[in-house]
Amino acid sequence: MWGLGVLIPLLGAVGALQVIQEPREMRVTVGDTVALRCWVLEAEPWELLRLEWVQEMGHRVLCATRLRPTTPVPLVPCAPHLRLAWNPPHATLSLFRARGDDAGRYLCRVTLEV
Repeated sequence: MWGLGVLIPLLGAVGALQVIQEPREMRVTVGDTVALRCWVLEAEPWELLRLEWVQEMGHRVLCATRLRPTTPVPLVPCAPHLRLAWNPPHATLSLFRARGDDAGRYLCRVTLEV
């Protein structure tokens, strides 16, 4: 069995937002498909934010997009085996056919844009 490792749960206030990442931890076998969710909960209205999924090893940005609060975004291709979807209030990073170099910690990073 091969593991992606521990996923970092991010729970904290980011300006007017609260971000929660799920699942907290999972083990994945090479070839599996994985879905990671990032919930963006608003305390105050926001107009535009930047959402990035980062693989902690090397702080490599795997996928990034700008989002509006109520506008769904169709699947955004990021890398050959990664897709990002925004279905308010959550973003999902899907990893298809996991490989050995996908192992590690993943972080959903959200930034309010002015």
